[in-house]
Amino acid sequence: MDGEGQGGRRTRTQPPSLSATGWTPYWSPYLAFLIAVEVSSRVSEAVEPILLVVRVAAPLAFFVFFLRRGAYPELRGATWGAWTAADVAIGLLGAALWIAPFLLVDALRPDEPGFDRYELGARGVGLALAIRAIGYAGVTPFVEELFVRSWLLRFIDVVDTRRDFRNVPIARYTTRSFAVVTLYFVFSHARWEWGVMLAWTLLTMAWFYRRRHLAPLILVHAVTNAAIFAFVVLYDGVFRDAGGRPIPLWFLL
Repeated sequence: MDGEGQGGRRTRTQPPSLSATGWTPYWSPYLAFLIAVEVSSRVSEAVEPILLVVRVAAPLAFFVFFLRRGAYPELRGATWGAWTAADVAIGLLGAALWIAPFLLVDALRPDEPGFDRYELGARGVGLALAIRAIGYAGVTPFVEELFVRSWLLRFIDVVDTRRDFRNVPIARYTTRSFAVVTLYFVFSHARWEWGVMLAWTLLTMAWFYRRRHLAPLILVHAVTNAAIFAFVVLYDGVFRDAGGRPIPLWFLL
């Protein structure tokens, strides 16, 4: 938008910075994770172990930095108690919805190895699994939920206005924001994950609108991921496909 400056000269109004819009606490951890993942796919095997740590440490560092500055008011004031058991149950149901189709239908399983637990060598399997568990069940739920269900869900409702997304209540339902977030969750994952991701998203969105708070959804997400991780570690190769061959499960991670 142009305006009149001193002496009748026209000046151009500068768009607000990311920090002024409040986007930075939500974008920084998420972008750090995406960049680390992208770099990991382009480096030599000798550098991959370093990126295994960076994929967890970089988004975690940004998240903790902004958390200590009070940038996430939506994480405060949740109702727990008896509700916590329900949150855990929804998380476990989400894990079952994610795992079961790949065990029951051979054609759904992708032709890829998934997480390499030997990335740090044979002696580093335990460490590699620990790092992956921290990132998958501890860091990702915070980073992804803050970006998608806190920032994106609310931003979609004000994108065509001058309103601040922070003035939109958490878990406010609109058809537009629900559709965009659902599509984002689905299509930001690999094609072979689309079906299970859709089922998980619909389940957790319904629970989000019921709980009306972000922190319980982070718990749900963390329980889902932790349950998937534990299932893979405990039951890799235990189940059999239609041909009687053991089913490797590391693709789930």
